[in-house]
Amino acid sequence: MNSFFSYLKNIFSPDQVKSLDHLDGFNKYDAILHNLIAEKKIPGLAVTILKEGQIVLEKGYGYANLEEKHKVNPNKTIFRIASVSKCITGMALAKMVEEQLVDLDTSFYDYVPYYPKKEFDFTLRQLASHTAGIRGYRGKEYAMNKPYSIKESIQVFKDDPLVFEPGKGYLYNSFDFVLLSLAMQEACGIPFEKYVKQRILDTLGMTSTYSPELTKRAVGNLAQSYTKTTMGFKDSVPVNNFFKLAGGGYLSTSNDISKLGQAILEHKLARPEIVKEILTSQMVNGKPTYYGLGFQVSQDHLGRDYIGHIGNSVGAYSNFFVYPKDHMVVSILINCTDPKVQEDLENIQNFI
Repeated sequence: MNSFFSYLKNIFSPDQVKSLDHLDGFNKYDAILHNLIAEKKIPGLAVTILKEGQIVLEKGYGYANLEEKHKVNPNKTIFRIASVSKCITGMALAKMVEEQLVDLDTSFYDYVPYYPKKEFDFTLRQLASHTAGIRGYRGKEYAMNKPYSIKESIQVFKDDPLVFEPGKGYLYNSFDFVLLSLAMQEACGIPFEKYVKQRILDTLGMTSTYSPELTKRAVGNLAQSYTKTTMGFKDSVPVNNFFKLAGGGYLSTSNDISKLGQAILEHKLARPEIVKEILTSQMVNGKPTYYGLGFQVSQDHLGRDYIGHIGNSVGAYSNFFVYPKDHMVVSILINCTDPKVQEDLENIQNFI
């Protein structure tokens, strides 16, 4: 744990707040991100922004480890990416559909017959779109630190009833993606993480993207995860995110995540008609949910269409936005539980 003297060192950091006067475009955004560190709002941040496939801003700010003063490197520093993991899973799901390993509208029980029967049936599409009626976290389930496999983890919620009839409601949660990854794993006959590595990560050269149990080999570049307090930042509580790998367990660099975004723009991962299904907002009771299959599908405050995800978990905060019409990808990773800086991060939308 950080000591009191570590807190004092954080308070008296040499970083100076930069004036935003006379700055515009990416220079202004660079100063905004710098100031998040200087104003002690976050411990560290990595950003990679692509325009037409070219890097227009890629930089590390602050520290991957405050005590050891390891600076953030957008190509090397490994962060928890929280719910941006769902986007990786969404594209893996598209690949499985293309390979005819799964059907989005087939019953979940066709793939996982040992899951306890509920009042209503539900499908992979409904799991991936948070419309299956599976419950969310209770208490501190979000911070479980048990070495569950994906299959073992369903004991936490498998006996609970659905909270609504599938297709009749929307409830964002990570247990949906635990079940989705279990079905995908059963369908392809190999571990979920192995399929994702072979079909998505290796294909795109995402060599710095890991599932939690593989990070020992990258430990030298692994960012310390923090929680913000009135005194500064403290180490976040230990968690084991392997069981919820599909919904919030992956670790990566901002550069690697930008590769995923560029691949989506260039239609590299699956046939366009399949990817379109993944990236289309689902409808519930005639109204859009603004969520596809593993992707938020919405508009920014200026009315521009984007797909991607905001992520928040223990010791991590992330933004991943892909703007198809502007051919732009934004990847931002922070090593702190929700630091309340989303408005600052979204300033990038003014410069696209």
